[in-house]
Order: sequence, then structure tokens, then C-alpha cells
Amino acid sequence: MKADTIEKLRHVSVATLATALFKRGLRNQVIQDVRPVCMTGRNMVGPAFTLRYIPAREDRNMLAEFRNPDHPQRKAIEECPAGHVMVMDSRKDARAASAGDILITRLMMRGGAGIVTDGGFRDAMRIGKLDIPAYHSRPSSPTNLTINEAIDINVPIGCGDVAVFPGDIIVGDDDSVIAVPANIADEVAEEATEMTAYEDFVVEQVKTGETIIGLYPVTKEENLRKFADWRKRNGR
Repeated sequence: MKADTIEKLRHVSVATLATALFKRGLRNQVIQDVRPVCMTGRNMVGPAFTLRYIPAREDRNMLAEFRNPDHPQRKAIEECPAGHVMVMDSRKDARAASAGDILITRLMMRGGAGIVTDGGFRDAMRIGKLDIPAYHSRPSSPTNLTINEAIDINVPIGCGDVAVFPGDIIVGDDDSVIAVPANIADEVAEEATEMTAYEDFVVEQVKTGETIIGLYPVTKEENLRKFADWRKRNGR
């Protein structure tokens, strides 16, 4: 990723990105039913590094499996590159935890940019205090071995009804998480930055009593002139 693209994506909302993707025909990029473990007021941004779970089978998923140095869940934590977001396909099943605070602490110490699951995290109260963005469906205490088996690392997955490919750009804010195809991330970041500037202008106008008709969306030329003046005054 270009450093400029990363910086732009740190300052735009998932909602704005969803609109920019919709303009390009992409309707289903917001990961459903995940939310921040703790709101941070800053965006999570990074390429996706994925982990896929399948339904657990009892003869393959005893507690002793965690002693296996090649266990995919452990390997994924140790192999996720710095600056990447680990995205887990937990089959939208939060009955068992996708990970806990020890593994996520290790990911944080290795420079991970964040972690997302469409399942749940155990030790969520401690994860929320870590300096790494984390998104899940809800807290969940049982070990993942009771429900899920980690099976594949860095392959295409489905997370919250969204297809996520390794390298997709994952952006999360205090509302939700979106996957931006890597090949259009630069242009989407640029457009979303422009959209955000106009939306900030609109909010100021509405707070002064302006009508949204002709303003949002903009259909009156006079509002474009006002916006141009606003940008100059605010360095936007």
C-alpha cells in the first residue's frame, strides 16, 4: 500500500467508503454483524491476512491440539505480517472464541494493524484495553476447539457475508469494517477523502439552518461555490 493511501484511509468513514464502492458496483463490502470490542476514535487500516475455520470434529480437536507448533491458529498469529489486519472466517458462529487476549497481544507485539472475526473473542474486557483495534460479533468464552477448527491460512474467505481476499484493504472505524479491493484502493481513498471534505462542509451548513435540498447531494451551483470558499478557509 502507498503510504499516502494509508493516511487517507485513516481519516474517512466506513460509510463514505461504502458509498464510493457502491459507485463502482460493489454493494456487499461491509462485514456484517461485527463491531469494535472498544471504540478507539481512530481507523484500523491494513491489508488482509486471513484465517479460515471449519466446523470442529471431535477426533481432531482435543485440547492437546494447541501443543502442535503447526496449529493453524497459532501459525497465523506468528506469520501475519506487520501492518496487516488478520481477518478470521469463524462461520458467523460466536458460540466459541476465535482468539483470546494472549494471542491478540502477541499479534499486537508483532506489529499487527488489527484483527477481525465474524465470531467472538474471549477475554474481551482485556482485549479492549490493548493498543490494537479488534472487531467481533460478541464476547465468547469457550475455546474455539469446541466449535471450530482452524484449517487454512491466507486464502480467500467469507467473513460476515463478505468475500475477503488476501491483500484486500481492510478499514475499520467505530461503527464497522469494510473490505476494499486492493486494485482500486488508491482511487477509492482519494474519492472518499474528497467526499469527506464535502460532507464536513455540509454538516456545518446544516447546523446553521441550511436545507439539504440542493446541498446534499449537491445540485445547486451556489453550493459548489460556497464549498470552494470553505475549502480555502479550512485548508481542505
